[in-house]
Amino acid sequence: MSEFYGWPDAGARRLPQHIYADKDNFQRELDAIFFADSWNYVALSCEVPEPGDYILSSVGNVGVIVSRDRKGTIRVFVNRCTHRGARLCEKRKGNNKLFTCPYHEWRFNLEGRLVGVPLSQGVKGKGGMSPQFDPQNHGLKQLNVCERHGVVFASFSNDMVPLETYLGPKILRYFDRVCDGRPLKVIGKHKHVVAGNWKLQIENVKDTVHAAILHSFFTLFGIWRSDQETEIVVEDKGMHSVLASTATFSKQQTHSEEADSEFSLLDPSLIAHEAEFSHATGAVMTIWPNLIFLQQLNCLVMRHVEPVSHDKCVKTWTFFAYEDEDPALTARRVKQANLLGASGLVTIDDNEILASCQVGLQQQSQFECAIEYGEGSSDCDHMVSESAIRGFYNYYRQVMEL
Repeated sequence: MSEFYGWPDAGARRLPQHIYADKDNFQRELDAIFFADSWNYVALSCEVPEPGDYILSSVGNVGVIVSRDRKGTIRVFVNRCTHRGARLCEKRKGNNKLFTCPYHEWRFNLEGRLVGVPLSQGVKGKGGMSPQFDPQNHGLKQLNVCERHGVVFASFSNDMVPLETYLGPKILRYFDRVCDGRPLKVIGKHKHVVAGNWKLQIENVKDTVHAAILHSFFTLFGIWRSDQETEIVVEDKGMHSVLASTATFSKQQTHSEEADSEFSLLDPSLIAHEAEFSHATGAVMTIWPNLIFLQQLNCLVMRHVEPVSHDKCVKTWTFFAYEDEDPALTARRVKQANLLGASGLVTIDDNEILASCQVGLQQQSQFECAIEYGEGSSDCDHMVSESAIRGFYNYYRQVMEL
């Protein structure tokens, strides 16, 4: 391995510039992380309720089709015809009895088998497929799939541990407190481009420090502040983490009476909260490699970060609720989805600052980010720590062999 792909002696307390700015490193990440031994979030099972239903998603930068077959089994296929590589599905979602390629109309059934090849016998005894061609060898590329409580994950690896083992008991406790087996329903979708490396987006929601500084809306109205009851939980290998905080909903005190009275909500219901869980009004979970599972106030959302290139990612938000809940609670979730979503009063801050970071990281070689808040890379009971980021990069270095 070249010196360029080395790592600073300070370990995860220093992050080298090339992991954000180098195109070759990005390709190595795809191979070592997304196309290897990782469970990748792809959808909620309620998005494909009936046989033939499908929705498009991605694993790394590879487009996939999440579909339910005739027996009700969820399958995940690479969205690519096995003939010439054309995309099978262009619409984001739909229902098909067969997947038909638009190029030469090869047809695949809901189990991924090739069941139709036009002109396979030729015309008037001439042409057609060669004697060596066997349709059984040309089915769709299918991924390994697992589902827990309505959340679907896929992997290119067939040698994966069960999802429960993958998450570990500390993270599983937070996963199951929201996705506890009750049927789910999707209440909205957002999708937008982030002008930054995919890891910057994942780090952002492991970073408790910025949440209480950058997001003035959070701090002003007591939703997320550094003086609140807080818990940072890091999975033992560093793969996953949870940042949990309990809102006070008290306005931040300032040194100016004018400032104290200047800012208020015309609609206080925007941050109205109905207690649903035993503790923490907000829990931000990150599941390796690229899922952000957010419970903030009554907003529930899966934020799927698709790595597009070394300097760009796409984030898809899937807001959800419980199928049998009070309609008034669902309405509150929808309102808070607009508060916290792609153009809400929080994410707009992150979009700008991550783009700024990406520009800065590409300006100078041999730069190192300093990850010095707090100690270690494990759990802690306060917000002024970057332990979850260090845990992530301890595991990242292991997987990437850096």
